[in-house]
Amino acid sequence: MQGDVDLMYNLGVDAYRFSISWSRIFQNGSGTVNQAGVDYYNNLIDTLVASGLAPVVTLYHFDLPQALQDAYGGWLSPRIITDYANFAELCFAAFGDRVKHWITFNEPHGFIITGYDFGMGAPGRCSVHLPNSTCSVGNSSTEPYIVAHNVLLSHSAASTTYKTKFQEKQGGQIGITLDMIWIEPMSNSTQDSQIVQVALDFQVGWFLDPFYFGDYPSSMREKVKERLPVFSKNESEALKGSLDFVGINHYTTYYAWDISNNTLAKGVLNNDTFVDAGVLPFPSIDGVPISNETGASEWLYVVPWGIRKAVNYIKDRYGNPQVIITENGIDEANLPHNSVEEALQDQKRIDYHREYLKNLLAAIKEDGCNVTGYFIWSLLDNWEWTSGFTVRFGLHYVDYKSPGLPRYAKKSADWFQQFLLPY
Repeated sequence: MQGDVDLMYNLGVDAYRFSISWSRIFQNGSGTVNQAGVDYYNNLIDTLVASGLAPVVTLYHFDLPQALQDAYGGWLSPRIITDYANFAELCFAAFGDRVKHWITFNEPHGFIITGYDFGMGAPGRCSVHLPNSTCSVGNSSTEPYIVAHNVLLSHSAASTTYKTKFQEKQGGQIGITLDMIWIEPMSNSTQDSQIVQVALDFQVGWFLDPFYFGDYPSSMREKVKERLPVFSKNESEALKGSLDFVGINHYTTYYAWDISNNTLAKGVLNNDTFVDAGVLPFPSIDGVPISNETGASEWLYVVPWGIRKAVNYIKDRYGNPQVIITENGIDEANLPHNSVEEALQDQKRIDYHREYLKNLLAAIKEDGCNVTGYFIWSLLDNWEWTSGFTVRFGLHYVDYKSPGLPRYAKKSADWFQQFLLPY
């Protein structure tokens, strides 16, 4: 713990974002508190604060306690709202004297789509008749909307608790983090602009519209109809004003196009939008590709101006709320034949962050976007979901083959340290 804190201190950063594991606090999701888990996070937070690093804490990062999934289906049941709110309240009470930024959920859109639409992530639910489906249970046409509804109401319940019981005394803020790929139209036509708006509605508006307008986007109401849950008047009012800031995880930019003539089986969420998104081989406006450069992950196209457009969209649609870029970064392939010294020469990462930060600065200084924080993903190389250890996102190289997993600063860490010196 102390070693990684020292890495951050040496970089010159002033905050560290991490997640609390619900099962570490309540081993069964509710009931008896696991004091050893509380002690672990107290020690981490105290170590950060002693080193001048502000803890920015995410309460839910894809790790539902198995006991709650077994008991009532987890996020598919409204019972989850009470259990989540109780977990959040325990964290506010135990850690809130030192934690001033709370994030209720990380990328709800991401874990809902992977877990309940395509079934690739936990709990692996999707319509069993979809092509190439490995799911044995689920309904992709209804369950993603039910889960999102319960996530939004869980955030609202936790936020109400924080604002009524803790915020005045502790002086912190509460928000949510969304994954946001910026979307470009295939052309300057009105139709393509409308397609982009639908894509953004089903990605970002699905969650932010309820917080700022009290309901889902009109395009979702029109397309999903009775399968989209309804907020009561009280729920709608509680949602509005429950965010102090918006966290954005942004990496890349895509085009959107019409798939109304698609051949997918009925029941997948894309059949509601009739919109898909991606990059090649689709041309950009005037025939210029969005990007010819990617990270090691084929989905990650290097498009620095996309971050400027993304935060401007939040500003224009939602009244310029406070925004924190909670993730931004690029990966490189883990090439076992490379020496450690070769792996430290990550010029592409330096170029990526330099250009994205230039565009973010322009959004702040020239466009007036209310962006107050920026986190690089990530401090260290790590297990990257379905990619495992085949890619590396870190500013520091982790030697997975050596005892103790030693860390080595990459060239990008040195660059970031120099970048931060004037601040």
